[in-house]
Amino acid sequence: MAPDGISSTRHERAERDGLQATDIHAPDYFHKVVDCQWACPAHTPVPEYIRLIAAGRYTDAYMVNWASNVFPGILGRTCDRPCEPACRRGRVEEAQTAKPEPVAICRLKRVTADFKDDDISQHLPKAPQQKNGKRIACVGAGPAALTVARDLAPLGYAVTVFDGDAKAGGMIRSQIPRFRLPEEVIDEETGYVLNLGVEFRGGTRIESMKALLNEGYDAVFVGSGAPRGRDLKIPGRNEAAAHIHIGIDWLSSVSFGHVTRIAKRVIVLGGGNTAMDCCRSAKRLGGEDVKVIVRSPFDEMRASPWEKEDAAHESIPILDCLVPIAFLHDGNKLTGMSFDKVRAVRDANGRRQLVSTGEPPQAFECDEVLVAVGQENAFPWIERDAGVAFNEHGMPVLDAITLQASRPDVFFGGDAALGPKNIIWAVAQGHAAAISIDKFLHGEDVSLRPPPGVTLVSQKMGIHEWTYDNAVTADTRHKVPWRDVNKALRNIKVEVELGFDVQLAWKEAQRCLNCDVQTVFNTGQCIECDACVDICPTDCITFTANGIEADLRTRLRAPARHQDQDLYVSSELKTGRVMVKDEDVCLHCGLCAERCPTGAWDMQKFMLDITQAGRGCRSDKGISPRKVA
Repeated sequence: MAPDGISSTRHERAERDGLQATDIHAPDYFHKVVDCQWACPAHTPVPEYIRLIAAGRYTDAYMVNWASNVFPGILGRTCDRPCEPACRRGRVEEAQTAKPEPVAICRLKRVTADFKDDDISQHLPKAPQQKNGKRIACVGAGPAALTVARDLAPLGYAVTVFDGDAKAGGMIRSQIPRFRLPEEVIDEETGYVLNLGVEFRGGTRIESMKALLNEGYDAVFVGSGAPRGRDLKIPGRNEAAAHIHIGIDWLSSVSFGHVTRIAKRVIVLGGGNTAMDCCRSAKRLGGEDVKVIVRSPFDEMRASPWEKEDAAHESIPILDCLVPIAFLHDGNKLTGMSFDKVRAVRDANGRRQLVSTGEPPQAFECDEVLVAVGQENAFPWIERDAGVAFNEHGMPVLDAITLQASRPDVFFGGDAALGPKNIIWAVAQGHAAAISIDKFLHGEDVSLRPPPGVTLVSQKMGIHEWTYDNAVTADTRHKVPWRDVNKALRNIKVEVELGFDVQLAWKEAQRCLNCDVQTVFNTGQCIECDACVDICPTDCITFTANGIEADLRTRLRAPARHQDQDLYVSSELKTGRVMVKDEDVCLHCGLCAERCPTGAWDMQKFMLDITQAGRGCRSDKGISPRKVA
């Protein structure tokens, strides 16, 4: 039987003739080789900006980031870093070091913000002098809505952003502690967007979707986040309510200065990043005995590994596999909590279940509890007869790609769209929604998305010279300097991480393997001398008979075990063999191209042009914008 997704005819042809030659001009092939860019929801060209950092071109590196992720200084401190687990450096180091680690992509992003020019206005789009007559309302001033505004305002749309808070930023400003993200960074990067001619109505909470639509907006984008934290309804909750706080609400109160202290003994419930922010904030506001208690095993917590490390660095214990039973109280005074000890058991399908160990309940004394067990969406302001459909979970019914609601002139993004995620996902969805809005207002099918453009440019300057530094350093990951923990804990507004200085940034940048500089093979020029095979430091090149993929992967000089990384297969050579390259362990060092006597190998920089809102995203560029009835 043919494998899933492969027709029987195609499978028979593959068994007879082997794998087809790789189409390197297909957008996804080399994009997947640039693992960090592939993993980034906004598809930031990571190796490109890291090379610019190494060259000391910080402003150019910042603008490469700004074009795709909008908030380099913010994300350089707070991003959830989906790029780093994907980084090839970690896999290449697996055989060399006990603890292989990726390039510090996120913290290098911060470097671009820390060392760029003070005035970058000449690099930013200008607010158009003439509008195109179309009005867009953005509900919420978080990362998704500001990305929509950033993409649409330069095109001539009149964009108005509404937010209940006085300043833009949404959850970036209200829920991320200042010791992680200084307010001046938020002001600067939200200001870049608002200065594009965007009207910001701070302190204006939208109470009715129908009323907003009646104001004549041509499209409405909802980026109101997931503003409601989940509560924990167990015995004692009502009696001790004055001492139990919802995590995200408490963080907002801290951020805006409404809460300035906390009791000495604090329990934080939850295993996500919000719980980590709560415990570290509590430690700075007077908490002496602060502990995190989570239902899951430690290794399965939702919090990012580095967030857990930060909590440990500040001597905050995390107690796992404890399920809350009750809040203990004396009258209305909270005295502690009791928990059931559990263990994780998985069924045949891998589904986890937490099973009690049967041990006696464990009790912990405390004076206050912060509940950080999840967030929920809340749309009380969207009337159910406004034309926007919701599912049984109270979430808007959306197309996951276009983010268009059942009412065609309403779009969603960020946590409000598909549930809580993180800032970089909100930015990516803001870009997607902006394309949809632009196409919708030009009378086009919003489901027809523009394909990315692909460019391959040779990096050859001489026989053994390239336009990039192809040396591979053996350095392990460099640590970001921290402020002394005793000083950091005294003031909740003092930033803990100091960031890389210029020297450390350069050293860390050297660890990047330049995965966007691709090894491109020309079958017609190959004489099958195997010189490239001999010199390859990772044995990732093999000349062999073709065959089905499962068999071919086992016949390579170094077996290709990562199934999600496609093999690079040439067309048939004169001897009947094919060249097979395992992209997964390639160092992009260029030695194969330097050694080849005929120039059959070349190092070519892969550039992916992700089309954003504007003429490039429209299928019919001659249609004028339409007015929505």
